[in-house]
Amino acid sequence: MRRVLIAILLALITTTPLLAQSEAALRKTIDNLEASIEQEERELAKLKKGKASKQKLVNSLARQIEKRNALIAARDKQIKQLNSEIATAERRVGELSVDLAALENSCAQMAREAYRNYRHSNTLAFIFSSSSTLEFAHRIASLRAATTMRREQIANLTATRENVEQERKNLAAKREEVAVAKRKLDRQRAKMREERDLAKATIRQMTSKEKKVQASMAEHEKRLNNAITELRKITKGNTSGGSFSTTTTGLKLPVAAGRVVRYNANTAEIVGSKGASITSIYEGKVVRISRNKINNKYDVYIAHGEYISSYANLSEVCVKKDEQVLKNQKIGTIASMVNPATMDVEYKILFAIHAPSPKVTMKASNLFK
Repeated sequence: MRRVLIAILLALITTTPLLAQSEAALRKTIDNLEASIEQEERELAKLKKGKASKQKLVNSLARQIEKRNALIAARDKQIKQLNSEIATAERRVGELSVDLAALENSCAQMAREAYRNYRHSNTLAFIFSSSSTLEFAHRIASLRAATTMRREQIANLTATRENVEQERKNLAAKREEVAVAKRKLDRQRAKMREERDLAKATIRQMTSKEKKVQASMAEHEKRLNNAITELRKITKGNTSGGSFSTTTTGLKLPVAAGRVVRYNANTAEIVGSKGASITSIYEGKVVRISRNKINNKYDVYIAHGEYISSYANLSEVCVKKDEQVLKNQKIGTIASMVNPATMDVEYKILFAIHAPSPKVTMKASNLFK
């Protein structure tokens, strides 16, 4: 029984720090998102009171909806993590309760035996009725051992009771934490619906020119192009995936079961389902992974010889910088993005292909023919 208790305590000591680290990282993400949302709410309040353009208001609402969606995803993950910890704690309480019952039975039996011995025999008579000095010493040692064993059993019983009580308190705290997280999650979903309705109403009032500007992906493309300028210096002379060229066609879309909703020269906006895998269009080397600290979205850049493919808006990445990847190898998972025309949350990436020289025109549409 004592060894079982020690094993349980060791398991608690070794697993708790790992859970804490994961939980701390998730809490930091949630805190960052909540702080960013509060800041955006203040900006939105100013825009609503002022005479800002409809386009500016919709842009702000789109950013806010995307942040709320990221926060909802983080809250969902937190609740799943807490439920997993609750299940583990419930098992732990059950196991400790079984040990506690066994110890209580053992201590009760020990008390009954001690009482019977006290009533039916005299300790001094037991000791002094020894037939020899050696037997005298053995009887004293036996009594001392019995006393020590009883003390240890009582100590184990007390410690186990305290452990059970503490685990029950921890379990109750985790359950309350889940309840609080669910209430916060419901509030975020309600606010996101309100903001989406306001954005849709504002879009209906916008002119056709404003809508056209609003629906563009210029900001994403500009960010990608700025990164490519730096990466061309790094990939100059690269031979990994060197068979790629401007004439390469018939490649598989980088989004599992995805479809292209828009081509724009070297870029393709590709939608898919939630959790869809993102794959490399060709063999090559991962030369850069960048991350937005606020919404946790990733951009991945892969060199194919001196050509570079980029995959923007990933929720998770399963490759590392400088890693060699194969054609159609999974590199990450699709992330959500607000459709600026409808304010609906979609799952999409912005794919782009870049030649060694900016003077060379590349067409993303040619790759997937």
